[in-house]
Amino acid sequence: MQDWKPYLISDTATIKQAMLQLDHLGVVNAVLFVIDDEQHLRASVTDGDIRRGLLRSISVDEPIGKVCNFSCRYFNTGQPASEEVKYLKQRNIRFVPVVDEQMHLCNVLDLSQYQELLPVEAVLMAGGKGQRLLPLTQDVPKPLLKVGHKPIIEHNIDRLIKFGIGNIHLSINYLGHQIRNYFGDGGEKNVNIRYIEENFPMGTVGALRLVNDFQQQHILIMNSDILTNIDFEEFYRDFVESNADMSVAATSYHVDIPYAVMEVDGNNCVKSLKEKPRYTYYSNAGIYLLKRELLEHIPPNEFFNVTDLMEEVINSGKKLITFPILGYWLDIGRMEDYRKAQEDIKHLNL
Repeated sequence: MQDWKPYLISDTATIKQAMLQLDHLGVVNAVLFVIDDEQHLRASVTDGDIRRGLLRSISVDEPIGKVCNFSCRYFNTGQPASEEVKYLKQRNIRFVPVVDEQMHLCNVLDLSQYQELLPVEAVLMAGGKGQRLLPLTQDVPKPLLKVGHKPIIEHNIDRLIKFGIGNIHLSINYLGHQIRNYFGDGGEKNVNIRYIEENFPMGTVGALRLVNDFQQQHILIMNSDILTNIDFEEFYRDFVESNADMSVAATSYHVDIPYAVMEVDGNNCVKSLKEKPRYTYYSNAGIYLLKRELLEHIPPNEFFNVTDLMEEVINSGKKLITFPILGYWLDIGRMEDYRKAQEDIKHLNL
C-alpha cells in the first residue's frame, strides 16, 4: 500500500473521530489501526466494532478503546506464510498491519492487491545494450523502451509485486542511471529496489555475487526484456514441491513437418511411418528459481552465465528441473518482436 497513513488513528481519538475517518476512506472492508504516541500497534477498529459498541449504548464521544479489537491480526516484518495469507483472504480480511519486534507499525498491506505473497527475492537483469533494437536504444536502455503505456521492465516489476515480491534487485550497466532515476528506491511502488552495478561485463548471473545480503532462501532471476504473464505462484509451488535446487522456465516451440516421416534403423529398414508429425521442443525462457546456496557456485569477479550455473548444478548432482510456461511469453530482442509486443499488450492482462 503506497500510503497507509490514513489507516492509522491515535489511541486518544474518540469513536466519532474513528467513524468520520472510516467514512472518509470510502473503501470496502476498511479498518483503522490504533497506535500510541510511539507508533506501537495497539488494536484495530472497524465499522462492525463501532456498530456493536453503539448497540451496547456506548456513546460516540467515548474513547476509541471502548470498541477496539485488541487481538487484531498482524504480520511480523519479513515474509508472511502463504497459508496465513490465504486464510485471511478467504475470510475477507483485506488490510493487515506489519510490525517489527517491538510492535512498531512498519506498513499496512492491502491483500486485495496481491495474488499471492511469495517468499522470494528477485533479480532482474537490465544491463544489456539492446543493439538489435538500434536506433531505439541509442539513448534509452532497452528495459525502458515502452510497451503500451509503460516500460518493458516495469511490466515485469509490477507482475512481481502482484505476487508479493517486494525485494527487487536490478542489475544495470548500459545507461543504467536512467533506470535508477526512473525507479529510485522503489518507494512509489511500496517495494525495496536496489541496484547491482557491474564494473565490467559479468555475464547473465556473475553480478549476483556482488549481493551479500539476500534475505530470502529462494531467488528468482529473470531477464528484464521479456513480456510474460507467467504464473509465479505455480512456478514457485512446482519448484518447492519438486524439492529442486534450480528451476528453469521454458517456452515451447512446435515444428510441423508437412510430409510423412519415416523412422529407419541402421540398415535403412523402415520401422514406422508418421504422417505430418508435430515435434515440440522446450527452450530457456530467461526466468529461473534457485536456492540461495547455489550462488556459491558463481565465481566472484568473473564472467559467468546462467548456462554455466546450470552446468554446475547438473555436474554437482543437484536437481535441475524445468517449468513450462503455459501462458504468454515474448522475448523482445528484435525490432519485429518489439512491434509484436505493441500489438499483443492491447489484449494481455499482465
